[in-house]
Amino acid sequence: MTTDAPVTFRLIVTGGGTGGHTYPALTAIRTLQARLAADGRALDVLWIGTPDGLEARVAPAEGIPFTTVATGKIRRDANPLKMVSPANLKDMARVPLGVAQARKAISDFRPDVVLATGGYVAVPAGVAARLCKRPLVLHEQTVRLGLANRKLAGSATRIAVSSDSTLPLLPEAVRSAAVVTGNPVRPEVLSGHADKAVAALGLTGFDRRLPTLYVTGGAQGAQQINNVVRDALPWLLEHANVVHQCGPGNVEALRASAAALPPELAGRYYLSGFVGPELPDVLALADVVVSRSGAGTLAELTALGKPAVFVPLASSAGNEQAHNARHLEEAGAAVALEGEITAERLQNALGPLLTDPARRAGMAEAARAHGRPDAADRLVDVLLTAASG
Repeated sequence: MTTDAPVTFRLIVTGGGTGGHTYPALTAIRTLQARLAADGRALDVLWIGTPDGLEARVAPAEGIPFTTVATGKIRRDANPLKMVSPANLKDMARVPLGVAQARKAISDFRPDVVLATGGYVAVPAGVAARLCKRPLVLHEQTVRLGLANRKLAGSATRIAVSSDSTLPLLPEAVRSAAVVTGNPVRPEVLSGHADKAVAALGLTGFDRRLPTLYVTGGAQGAQQINNVVRDALPWLLEHANVVHQCGPGNVEALRASAAALPPELAGRYYLSGFVGPELPDVLALADVVVSRSGAGTLAELTALGKPAVFVPLASSAGNEQAHNARHLEEAGAAVALEGEITAERLQNALGPLLTDPARRAGMAEAARAHGRPDAADRLVDVLLTAASG
């Protein structure tokens, strides 16, 4: 970095709605802040989001100035005619207002670069960045470009993607702007200790000679995963210790169904509505993970080199979770379970991983080969280069 660079670097971040768009942006902000501080510089940041998205809670909690703009959600349908609905037309009419609001915010703030991480709010802010002639960096978390990033690709200075396999899927006209960075992972996720999980969660009944399986359906839990794990539980506990994060609303029903387990198996089952600060330690303890296949989950599990059985959320936008899961399955880094999931199918998928340490190690190695624990630093490199170019 040149010595005559301005003391304060100005960044606008836009994106959100879900954790998949919000947390990579937050990690990039933290990483850029640390990089600049090491060089004696400061970061001035403004987050443009929606009032009801996750970013509206995350940004203020992190002390990041936050402003909102009007935006519209496009309700997708396999039938293009059904997309011309009154709700879609009403929302699309809000986008020009959002562009005007974002244009004023960008003109007033005068950022060195704008980072868009996806979600509906990224469209008006991304368009406004182009109108204000500010460098625009897109970050895509999934294998295929999301709807917002597809709309903005032609306006982007750089397109940061999470996987090499995204490159051939990009329109040829924008391929030269693409760079593979990976998907930023919160640094704390990479710093867990297995023994801390045992102590913090009181896992005294766990048999450490057996592998540990971590089952998660995200913050709210996943009924589909919960049901199939419940049905397979006696078999699972014969072969592994199980930490099951089931969602706060599902604990009582699952606890009741586990009450019939024999004591020696019951001691190997830890059920929790939500795993909070202990998550990095639980991931360190886990030998195998059963989960959904959102982009953030993939980034974390591959950075840690964790074998996984993925149960994609069928209703995810553009069926992206299925694409994510298949991508890692083809690489030998995971097993993808799609369609109707039964206890028998789950057992068949997990059996070789729980009973064969060599098979587990091979899948862990394949997962690690797809991991990019330095993704946040790579994305910061792209932001600094775009700003100086």
